[in-house]
Amino acid sequence: MIRINLLQADRERVRAKTSTFQLGQKLTLACSLILVVTAVGILWWWWALDRQSARLDADIVSAQREVARLKTLIQQVEDFEKRKQQLQQRVALIEELRKGQGAPVHLLDQLSRAVPDMLWLTELKQDTNGDLAIAGRCVTLTALSDFVGNLERSGYFKRPVEIVDSQVEAASGAVPELIRFSVRAQFEIPGPTPTADAVKSASR
Repeated sequence: MIRINLLQADRERVRAKTSTFQLGQKLTLACSLILVVTAVGILWWWWALDRQSARLDADIVSAQREVARLKTLIQQVEDFEKRKQQLQQRVALIEELRKGQGAPVHLLDQLSRAVPDMLWLTELKQDTNGDLAIAGRCVTLTALSDFVGNLERSGYFKRPVEIVDSQVEAASGAVPELIRFSVRAQFEIPGPTPTADAVKSASR
């Protein structure tokens, strides 16, 4: 008589099904974990990019503010340079005018010192070139010669001082004869004598 153990065969089928089911659960769980990890990685990567983008936007805004501030400073510096240049020009003009103010004073002073006795001046003109036309009266030609010599020796008039005209006016009654004259001269304020080195450098 042959006996077949059907119960043992059923148990083996159940074990095979159970092992197959457990393997499928493991694969499903592994895939789920992979998906979760991938999703978490993507979310973290997106969050990092968002933070970086926000930081870059803040840096751009800060840089734009700095550029605007620097533009304002540059404009202020340019305005300051313009004002400085204008002030320097004004100071140079004032200094030039101040130097020029002394010339008429020296001119009148030297003329008054050069006038000898028996001679007086009646007219004084200066043209645009700086040439002086001096007219006057004197009693003798010696006084006129002394006047011209005094002007040349003063150092404030270029040599030679030229006598343009001299005429004897006719005497009338008790008035003695007078000599009417006109003199041409060029006034200049003497400067410092140039040194030898300066002369050599100028000649080069």
